[in-house]
Amino acid sequence: MDNNNNTVLLEISAEGVATLTLNRPEVHNAFDDQIIAALIEALEATDSNAEVRILVLRSNGRNFSAGADLGWMQRMANNSHQDNLEDAGQLARLMDVLNNHSKPTIGLVQGAAYGGAVGLAACCDIVIATEQSQFCLSEVKIGLIPAVISPYVVRAIGERLSRRYFLTAEPFSAKIAAQAGLVHEVVPHADLLDEACNRFIAQLRRNSPQAMNAAKELIFAVSQKPIDQSVIDDTARRIADIRVSDEGQEGLSAFLGKRTPNWIEE
Repeated sequence: MDNNNNTVLLEISAEGVATLTLNRPEVHNAFDDQIIAALIEALEATDSNAEVRILVLRSNGRNFSAGADLGWMQRMANNSHQDNLEDAGQLARLMDVLNNHSKPTIGLVQGAAYGGAVGLAACCDIVIATEQSQFCLSEVKIGLIPAVISPYVVRAIGERLSRRYFLTAEPFSAKIAAQAGLVHEVVPHADLLDEACNRFIAQLRRNSPQAMNAAKELIFAVSQKPIDQSVIDDTARRIADIRVSDEGQEGLSAFLGKRTPNWIEE
């Protein structure tokens, strides 16, 4: 699926890997309201497509994304508060849909990831960057704040680092991003992103699709929650549910029978 201007590309392989690509390299893959709408549409389509097992988010060109398009922001600055509220709601929806995507998501970051692009990275399950990648929460430089991406970025890098980088708007390296937890693996250069991505894809394809979905839901259910009786009861219910599920039964049977489970294509 391509959108009208080919600024967002979606390809689904025979192996069930959906690749969603930002394709505006001439403006460093900056996104506006139309691109946000196209990304939401593609994410929702892949989420509901049973043939899709893994989602890869990437971009063409030297830079992952410069964040929000300046022309779009200028147009919105001239609009009413209500128009801006509705517009910001769409960006917030994009982050929510990506963050809660039911399939494992892998983000590939080359070059610069600025502003809202840091939010996209924070919403992916796994992020691979290059040694040359730079991240920047640059909003305060132009009198704005990283509002709708903040829940995901703060959760990814923590409050302490957020207090530094939200306020200074200074770029930080892939090495720092990895130390902070935003990035999971750093490769020497962009030519190696695909190799690292394929390694993660191969690992993920060996796992139960239902169990990975349930594992993502589990993380959200227990993250930053007090370990009280309700959490304890909920986790017990979740493991009981999945033990008696089709893939839970298949996985245990395959393990005990020393055979390959049926979700792995030999």
